[in-house]
Parts: sequence; C-alpha cells; structure tokens
Amino acid sequence: MPATGSGHQPVMTDRVLALLAPALERQGSVLVDATLGRAGHASALLSQHPGLNLIGVDTDAAAIEESRRLLAPYAERVSLVHARYDAIGEILARLGHPSVQGILFDLGVSSPQLDDPGRGFAYAQDAPLDMRMDQSGPLTAADVVNTYPVARLAQVLREYGEERFARRIAEAVAKERSREPLTSTMRLSAIVRDSIPAPARRSGGNPAKRTFQALRIEVNGELEALRRALPAALDAVAVGGRIVVLAYHSLEDRTVKRALAAVSTDTTPRGLPVQLAEARPRFRLITRGAERPTESELAANPRAASARLRAAERIRAAA
Repeated sequence: MPATGSGHQPVMTDRVLALLAPALERQGSVLVDATLGRAGHASALLSQHPGLNLIGVDTDAAAIEESRRLLAPYAERVSLVHARYDAIGEILARLGHPSVQGILFDLGVSSPQLDDPGRGFAYAQDAPLDMRMDQSGPLTAADVVNTYPVARLAQVLREYGEERFARRIAEAVAKERSREPLTSTMRLSAIVRDSIPAPARRSGGNPAKRTFQALRIEVNGELEALRRALPAALDAVAVGGRIVVLAYHSLEDRTVKRALAAVSTDTTPRGLPVQLAEARPRFRLITRGAERPTESELAANPRAASARLRAAERIRAAA
C-alpha cells in the first residue's frame, strides 16, 4: 500500500484488509480501530468498504486530530474517540454498539510518534525523556528513571525490555541521577551503552533499544491495558465478526496468543463422553501462529520487521 497522506506506512495493510474483508461486506458493518494512529489502516478499510462505519480510538490527542483531517472524505462514516483502548467496552456502550463486525489493534508506538523528537520515544536523537502516548498522562520516562528505586527500575527493564543487563543499567542510572536528574534521551542512551559489556554491544542493534521499550511500556501501562482490552474486545465481536491484532514484541504477542487461545479452545472437562455446549469454542483462529511481513514489505518498510499478526473469527455467541 502507498503511504497515507501523513507519510506513514501502515504495517501489513494488504493482509489486514484480506483478513477483515469477509466480516465487513455487509452494509452498515462497524469496525473499531482501537489504535487509530495516523489512520493508515482506517483509510484503506473505509476505501475498500463503502458501507463500513468506523470507530477510531487513540490515546494520543495529536493522532486523533491528524486522523480527523485525513479521514475527512469519510467523515459521515467515522466516529473518533480520544481514549485508551482498554475503555473499548464503555466506548461501544456509549455509542450504542453492543457488538461490532471487526476490531483491529496495531500495538506499540507509531512511526509519527517515533519521528517527533519532542516526544522522547527515539534513542537516536536528543529529546526530553517523556514517552507518553497521552500527553495528559501523569507519568513520564524522566519520572521513572529519576524516582524508581534501583530494584524496581531493574525489574521494569528486565520484564518489559527483556534486558539481560537490567541491574547494571539501573545501578548506573541511579549513580548518574545522584549527580543531577536525567532529562535527556541521549544522556540516558549513553548511560545504557556504557553499562553493557562491549561484546554484547556488537550485535542486536542499538543497545538502548530494550531500555527505551521497557520505559515506554511502563510509562503508558501498555501490557496492563492490553490484558484488560482483549477480553472486552473479544466480547464485543459479533458472530461472523473478526479481530486482527498486530504486535511488535514478544510480550505483546504472548498476551495476544493466550487471549485468542482461551476463546478458541474447547473447555469440556477431560473424560466426559460428550462435548458440553457451553464449553465449545467461541472463536476459531484464522491465522496459523503469528504471521510475519513479506520480504517485499520489509524492503519497503523496514519498521515492519518485528510485526506479528494474529486473527480470529467469532463462530458462536456467548452461552
């Protein structure tokens, strides 16, 4: 797909469109784009389905306003909501949609957020240590690195960044912040680099990548929000409807995999001679494992490299 009017290249757009298409063919179908971003997927879906109504949700107010401009040609079919996606149940109740035909999650930080130096998401350019997706949020990355005890900071880096040298980095951060508060992404990046042994810095890309990922997840409460959002989203999918999720690191993907497995598994107790009606799967998986971008897409959009896509279709109503 070509880039959107914002210059943003959405990930695996063709595959997302193909997976959602059977659920969105009916006139008046409703899709929730739970992570609207700069409306890359949303624009493509609205263009492909003239009868589709879209509810776009994003925690970033700047993304909502930019999407309002980008989606102006479809304004009569679009409702935009500034909220985090774990409020999906409340949003649908307020808009009068107890069930919808499609739900899309494109998780993680968006390219426009990465490319905006003022947001502090990128480790390759200097910026304030912010990393809030919702600029009204109370916690910044500077708060985390300057106030968390060493043990708690190390735990964040280890769990959310899967960082082997989490303790060394946390101790180095504590030593530096005792001299003066850490406020700069480049200064933090340098501390991380110097904390990691030289042999470990020679592969795997920028050594600050895992630390910045961990801080972003902590600042925005991403995994907790995802764990709350997925059950609510699955409950909202109508029979015949579909959910598609794009994840970008193993912790997100593991959470998605478990949530989809739970609703697509027969829970009849072992040993019973018949399948219990209420134990039958409510969904069927429509991807085999996690799908990855094609080589041609990676050539055109290197930021898609870590994407993992999973999808499921509701096959029966809740008991």
